[in-house]
Amino acid sequence: MTRRLPRRALALCAGGMLLLSSHPSAALAEPADPPSAGGAWQTPTSARLSSDGSLSDVVGLSASSAWAVGQQSVWDIWQSRGAIAHWDGSAWSEVGVRNDPTGAGVLRSIAAGSPTELWAVGEGHDGLPYVARGDGTGFDRFAVDELRVGDWLGGVAAGGGRMVSVGRRGKDPMILTVTSAKRKVAKLKGEGTLYGVALSGKDDGWAVGDDGDGPLLARLSDGRWKTVKAPGVPNGYLRDIHIDGPKRALAVGGVYRGESGEAGPLILSWNGKKWSRVRVRGDRMNLYGVTGDRKGHFWISGVDLKRPGEAFLLRYDGRTLKSVHGAPAEARRTVRLQSVAYLPKDGGVLAVGHVVDPKGRYTDVIERFGAPERAKS
Repeated sequence: MTRRLPRRALALCAGGMLLLSSHPSAALAEPADPPSAGGAWQTPTSARLSSDGSLSDVVGLSASSAWAVGQQSVWDIWQSRGAIAHWDGSAWSEVGVRNDPTGAGVLRSIAAGSPTELWAVGEGHDGLPYVARGDGTGFDRFAVDELRVGDWLGGVAAGGGRMVSVGRRGKDPMILTVTSAKRKVAKLKGEGTLYGVALSGKDDGWAVGDDGDGPLLARLSDGRWKTVKAPGVPNGYLRDIHIDGPKRALAVGGVYRGESGEAGPLILSWNGKKWSRVRVRGDRMNLYGVTGDRKGHFWISGVDLKRPGEAFLLRYDGRTLKSVHGAPAEARRTVRLQSVAYLPKDGGVLAVGHVVDPKGRYTDVIERFGAPERAKS
């Protein structure tokens, strides 16, 4: 377990309730866009999970097919259970795990290798990491004998005939790889935890996390995962990564300040040769997820603590960051968008997370942002 794992695990599993420092940042970015600039927010919706429900990850296959995972009853260790929801183009519906009526305790991440090959990971009620495989109509728990009690899975990616899930075993970063021929668990050198992973092609990928002192980066090359040197960001961590091509990738997370749990944003950019830090204006935001269109445009989900009641995304074109806010809330609330997915051929993005009311109650939320001509009332 890394030095800061308990509070970071809370951020990943229960909504990322990290407060940000009020100290000014020296970083720069473009002024915020008005809500309608370059796109439009559509009416938010919900998967209608039970009380205190939250969605933690989403994958978009098309404008008429998307999958999301999360947790219901997030504050009740005895009642909490994982949730899987599907969008069929007209409505969201919850999908169960066919061969496991008890289901997962929490599902943290979902990925699609194809419309008929889906993977979700999290934690089971039996203390084992939870892996579920979907075929487009439902899910089944997938047995991985190489996993054991105490292992922790945080992120998953699929493609090129393989599934890769990352997390931690003991104090070490752990990577699970599943193909049609084998299942393998590998530990990386050094301490740390991996939270996010992305694949590009059959033999290229990145995984991100932290080593207890700063960001942790690992790369898949020639069939092996190896840690690579990350930019020096003391107390930094990375939560998610998106690969937009051989020479473009973006990783997002935060930087802790002191032992209070307060943090500011962190964005790292890959240009095919090295990672560098993207400068961000202000520090009153938490960043959770990132996606892209493979044309050099990225969207980052999170929460703007200066305007917590509004849905919030950052857009990045490789040069500048621009913030996009949803409509102001009529009542006091906090909207945390924990994951975002690009919708192929649609041009829009789908973001999921939760809304917290003044009494601390959670409601899952699904937001969609797209080009004005595609927006629907």
